[in-house]
Amino acid sequence: MEMMLVGSMISALATGVGAIPILFFRHINHHARDTLVALTAGIMMAASVFSLIPEAVNMSNLYVLAFGMLLGTTTLMLIERYLPHVDLENPNNKLPIDSQALLIISAITVHNLPEGLSVGVSYTGNNAELGGLIALAIGLQNAPEGFLVALFLVNQNINRWTALAVATLTGSVEILSGIIGYGLTSYVKGLVPYGLSFAAGAMLFIVYKELIPESHGHGYERSATYAFIIGLISMLFLIHYFG
Repeated sequence: MEMMLVGSMISALATGVGAIPILFFRHINHHARDTLVALTAGIMMAASVFSLIPEAVNMSNLYVLAFGMLLGTTTLMLIERYLPHVDLENPNNKLPIDSQALLIISAITVHNLPEGLSVGVSYTGNNAELGGLIALAIGLQNAPEGFLVALFLVNQNINRWTALAVATLTGSVEILSGIIGYGLTSYVKGLVPYGLSFAAGAMLFIVYKELIPESHGHGYERSATYAFIIGLISMLFLIHYFG
């Protein structure tokens, strides 16, 4: 339980750490951002395919894996469909600071819930190091997201320190969902492989639907492709030596 809490806190607070640069500047160039996003996509891909999926199969069978992955993918698809989505990159996104902006912040927060579940569930598997690897992968994904959330808020004329605090809070919800995921899979017999499969499906949705398209939108596809491969290889080394 203690290790799960530490991992959840690290992955969640990475959102706030990623938002810290908003105190010093209000822009990050597309080349650097696309490279970072693609690197994160490679890390999450490797964590899903080479850690979560094999662990789920070892504990159950392909039917459980397929069901859990489809459930994870469908859950994020429904969140994506029914909650408002905003282009956080666009500096011209001007919204009044009212219930509409609060709704968007709430949507971003809800989008973080499955990521926290993924971290919590991963700590209940047979592989003791799996949780730490997944927490690392989710944390690296949260950092640039935190900056974009803070950037969006600053562009709405919100104080930079307030933007940093709000961005941190949107990620901190992952601690609660991590506890829920850990609790469910720890105390409900047979739920662990479903949880691991759910986490894999959720992470692969994020990689394919969000990260890869974001990294290929500004003409830096070659750099992003190399960054994706480097991220994947880096995570494979971590899995091999620590997983």
